[in-house]
Amino acid sequence: MKFGIDRLLADAALRTPLEGKRVALVAHPASVTEGLVHSLDALAACPGITLTAAFGPQHGLRGDKQDNMVETEDFIDPALGIPVFSLYGEVRRPTARMMDSADVFLFDLQDLGCRIYTFVTTLLYLLEAASGTGKAVWVLDRPNPAGRPVEGTTLLAGWESFVGAGPMPMRHGMTLGEMGRWFVDHFKLDVDYRVVAMEGWAPEGPGFGWPQDRIWINPSPNAASLNMARAYAGTVMIEGATLSEGRGTTRPLEVLFGAPDVDAKAVLAEMRAFAPEWLAGCALRECWFEPTFHKHAGKLCHALMIHAEGAFYDHHAFRPWRLQALAFKAVRRLYPDYPLWRDFPYEYVTDKLAIDVINGGPGLREWVDNPASTPADLEALAGPDEAAWRETRAAWLLY
Repeated sequence: MKFGIDRLLADAALRTPLEGKRVALVAHPASVTEGLVHSLDALAACPGITLTAAFGPQHGLRGDKQDNMVETEDFIDPALGIPVFSLYGEVRRPTARMMDSADVFLFDLQDLGCRIYTFVTTLLYLLEAASGTGKAVWVLDRPNPAGRPVEGTTLLAGWESFVGAGPMPMRHGMTLGEMGRWFVDHFKLDVDYRVVAMEGWAPEGPGFGWPQDRIWINPSPNAASLNMARAYAGTVMIEGATLSEGRGTTRPLEVLFGAPDVDAKAVLAEMRAFAPEWLAGCALRECWFEPTFHKHAGKLCHALMIHAEGAFYDHHAFRPWRLQALAFKAVRRLYPDYPLWRDFPYEYVTDKLAIDVINGGPGLREWVDNPASTPADLEALAGPDEAAWRETRAAWLLY
């Protein structure tokens, strides 16, 4: 199979509209060709393409910024001599000066298929900045490693943020090329939008989204494996909790939680008692870790590790959003007074709890905190939203 960047490089006819145009690239460390050449270098060496700028999303073009809300500065690429603009620094929306740097913007970011992963919001902001200007935006499409399943509640109106681009569920099941098509229609954008589609991507084939013949490269510092990509639509919610998501270890965002004052074995037993069906599709393993930085740094944490991989993985049974909700619920049931929710500025939102910003509304937190709530209550909250999104997205799927 071929990703969008590889098709563009291989097919001169696809590149014809770029001749005589100033071209910019939005990229990060996983923006590489099938031969592992970075897209910026490959495009710079490609006949007929004139690169005049590059852009880096959250964590930077080089992927060197570790945590959330750690900003990147603009710089000049030392090899190509072109400006590299940060879309996670002084601004998160492209400025007029940034947009003046090119005529066509190539967007080549590996995504995780989750609403909160900020690259999807960066795509929307670029499309909005290009709307009405005559500028073109092309997505060089890449796989959604989490595949097609849909899960989670829809972001509520008024809850938009950098981790909430629009009314979609947490796990949206689309590629960025497909998502851009929906953005253009939903937000009524006047933009020359194109997708250089993948060739041969089979979201229901071996790998269930991630091609088995492609290696994994971290698109952001804590996206260290395919297992993380599959679990992320659930584990990312721990960023809004006082529990550790494993930052400061070698396997961040692959645990349901870690804490020095929580009995992981007891939590797992409570999860099995409360909603055993939500544990399907993966294996959970009791483990211990001591974060070198971030939450609970230097303290021994008891944890549950997720293994959505190998023989333990059932693609259609695995529901990470429900699994994480269940872990929170089990902690709350075992430790009713536990200070579960972290109160701090999250992705530039200062007037709402982080867990609510992450979920695009208070519904999940309220379900966790309500002693009388049942699994059926959460199903009633999420199920209709999930069904509605499957219907909404159907017109925009390319594969």
